[in-house]
Amino acid sequence: MIWDLHCHLNGVDGRTPDERIVQLLEYADRMHVDRMILFMGFPFSADPTPAELRRQNDQVLQAISHWHDRCFGFAYVSVRHVEAGLAEIDRCIAHGPLVGIKLWIAGRCAEPQIDSLITRCAELNAVVFQHTWSKITGNEPGESTPEDLVALARRHPEVPLICGHTGGDWERGIRAVRCCPNILVDTAGSDPTAGFVEMAVRELGPERILFGSDAGGRSFASQLAKVQEALIPEAARRLILSGNLRRLLTPILESRGVRF
Repeated sequence: MIWDLHCHLNGVDGRTPDERIVQLLEYADRMHVDRMILFMGFPFSADPTPAELRRQNDQVLQAISHWHDRCFGFAYVSVRHVEAGLAEIDRCIAHGPLVGIKLWIAGRCAEPQIDSLITRCAELNAVVFQHTWSKITGNEPGESTPEDLVALARRHPEVPLICGHTGGDWERGIRAVRCCPNILVDTAGSDPTAGFVEMAVRELGPERILFGSDAGGRSFASQLAKVQEALIPEAARRLILSGNLRRLLTPILESRGVRF
């Protein structure tokens, strides 16, 4: 089975969330992707207001509303609007169908005001996904690096945290998070260069790696190639493609009586 951690409505054809999810699922079917996690609406907003966060989460809620057998969702929240983020966590996760949060580039995750968002997610067994990147041209002002996520992980050592994109520069990202066993890495978004998954398995162990595509910004095919063509044991490949994400989601899904 293939469970994709990292999918978007942005970059997909369609005027409405319903039209876009149908298009995304058509692509997923071609590549035998069984389950997807969806987060952020369209168009992307790097520094969203509370109203924009709610609007984009409503788009995700609508998109998955007829596809609960195929799709899960994360709530888009921002470190710049903590109270609004807590309200969205309660609305979309505690009292809704979503199963985690997505943090993007409005504020760095090393900032202490994020802690109440992480604590609330831990109470709900909700998954925490943080976009990370390390750019030689310099990051956006609020864009987190893997090193920022390490700072957060050390404050919350019992909470699993996902390092989105493995920092883009995956060699640096893998080395940065190696010290924190509660950080998992996401394969999504970079080109399908050889060696990424092999290094991650060697340095982190296969249990800390999650397959993600970043569709519709990237193709399922190019991102699956990283894992399917990697020179790793078949048992490790199965963990990366679905086993680890299933394990991560098990507490919140079982608490809701969801069978999967």
